[in-house]
Amino acid sequence: MSRLILHFPEQQFYFTTQLTVRITDINAGKHLANDSMISMISEARARFLYQFGIEEVGENEVGIIVTDLATTYRTAAFARDTLIFEVGLMDLNKYGGDIIFRITKARNGELVALAKSGFVFYHFAASKVMPMPEDFRMRFPGVNCLPDYA
Repeated sequence: MSRLILHFPEQQFYFTTQLTVRITDINAGKHLANDSMISMISEARARFLYQFGIEEVGENEVGIIVTDLATTYRTAAFARDTLIFEVGLMDLNKYGGDIIFRITKARNGELVALAKSGFVFYHFAASKVMPMPEDFRMRFPGVNCLPDYA
């Protein structure tokens, strides 16, 4: 049983995409490997940002960096399983927030994993964290904010 408990409000999901588990994603236990799941989560994040017109690094050298990742696994996925990645946002603060993921099997809706990835806005040329751009926040009016968001 997982020591970490992740719970996401239903209304915080904004995007869905599908990815298929490749044979190269399988580990010695004959199921989806942890490192491959992380790669799939990264791909789902990139598709989510692209869908909303958000560049991971913009022309002004400000972009998004991942600060942490937490994942809980519920069941195994196997080669050729099509997985549905529901992606959303929650707990926004002055500098970033969490991108959340619910991963299920397309064939039966079985929950494979839940994950959340912390992010901040970062100015790459200046090498420092930056406040969240207002146009980012405005794209997601229903996202909950932490109490200290200002």
